[in-house]
Amino acid sequence: MSRSTFSIGGVHPHDNKLSRDCRIEVLPPAPTVFLAMSQHIGAPAKPVVAVGDKVKVGQVVAEPGGFVSAFIHSSVSGTVKSIGPRKDLAGNPVNCIEIAVEGDEWLEGIDTSDKLVTEIPSDNKAIIEKIRLAGVVGLGGATFPTHVKLSPPPGSKCERVIINGCECEPYLTSDYRVLLEKGEQVVVGAAILSQVMGNVPCTIAIEENKPEAIAHVSEVIAKLGYKGIEVMVMKMRYPQGSEKQLIDAVMHRQVGSGALPISVGAVVQNVGTALAVYDAVQKNKPLIDNTLSVTGECFPRQANLLVRVGTPFQYIIDFLGGMPKEAAKVISGGPMMGKAVSNLEAATLKGTSALLFLTEKQTRRAPESACIRCGKCADACPMGLEPFLLQKLSRIADTEALEANAAQDCIECGCCLYSCPAHIPLLDIIRTGKGLALGAIRARAAAAKAAAEAAKAAEAAKPSVIPSEAKESKK
Repeated sequence: MSRSTFSIGGVHPHDNKLSRDCRIEVLPPAPTVFLAMSQHIGAPAKPVVAVGDKVKVGQVVAEPGGFVSAFIHSSVSGTVKSIGPRKDLAGNPVNCIEIAVEGDEWLEGIDTSDKLVTEIPSDNKAIIEKIRLAGVVGLGGATFPTHVKLSPPPGSKCERVIINGCECEPYLTSDYRVLLEKGEQVVVGAAILSQVMGNVPCTIAIEENKPEAIAHVSEVIAKLGYKGIEVMVMKMRYPQGSEKQLIDAVMHRQVGSGALPISVGAVVQNVGTALAVYDAVQKNKPLIDNTLSVTGECFPRQANLLVRVGTPFQYIIDFLGGMPKEAAKVISGGPMMGKAVSNLEAATLKGTSALLFLTEKQTRRAPESACIRCGKCADACPMGLEPFLLQKLSRIADTEALEANAAQDCIECGCCLYSCPAHIPLLDIIRTGKGLALGAIRARAAAAKAAAEAAKAAEAAKPSVIPSEAKESKK
């Protein structure tokens, strides 16, 4: 079986899949959960419950705040205790709904059985509406509302659905376990996505370091008999699972600067998203839980847990035996693109993929030295950028030059930082410059929109003048 990969850049960190053999455990609900209103790309959701309300598992507690937004459902049954700001993992205030857990009563109509449902409804519009109402978002990191991605703009046509099962981030194993333990549901979810996009071919991409998952999913596809679904084996290479790199590897097409994957005929969804689509369409189950890895060399009990959305990090840690003494840093996600956790009372989001525990030795940065102009950062950049230049422009806040050199295209994968022999914190510096470039682009777009609206309003306000010839003809 041939191996595929993307065309430029990338690095090869050790995969460190310490929890790969840990079966998925169901974490009991915490005594209290905190559902953030901002846990997807786009506008925050708006609460539709009040303090004192009783809620059931799967009940809507917040509705979308805009076109690019998503429903949020209660992951537990109990009483709404408060609605207001609470600190997230970085210590920033985020509007949250606090629910005190009382039992585990599920909303009527949700199928909680293990029975596999393989017959797919024929009404694609109804399927997308189910996905929207279930609050399904991308679980590969970006948390983009799935129903929006499945509704491409006029003139755009999907030619292939790609299911991202690469899980190229070191340490993470939750997608791998989902493929092994819920591969049937993932394949049905993939078939649903393929049908919705016009019965296009579907590729389930899995990296070669997961041979058991490759074999199992291939067997499932053959057993279920869906046409047009295939497994593609990918070479081990980071960031293989990044959307643009995966499209390059599978379809050999490059997404242009500022363009969306649909511009080259691709729709990419994560393994967890395919499972959530199955749950929504076949089981009427909204996105209320997700599988995450708890791992790290210093953590005594490796685990893959099925966790209700809104579960405090500290509760997860306590369930597995408490914080190890050697741990100096906790990361939500993987070591390359994850975010440091400064507040263990913060709660999981729909897209939380892992809790990674690192020692002081693992987190200590070597002293920064001068750039030696080796070009390794440019060789490693999968977007074909020049990180050595972008970090210089970022330091002097040259917004125009940053935009001209495509700082806005940085996917923040960390390959430049990983490869730099001078230990320059390239990603940290470039992330600031990217913000400046994106700010300039958005400001121009807003100004152009305002100008167009003003011109339209001025045109509408013009008095209706009858030409002199028309006046004569009316006499």
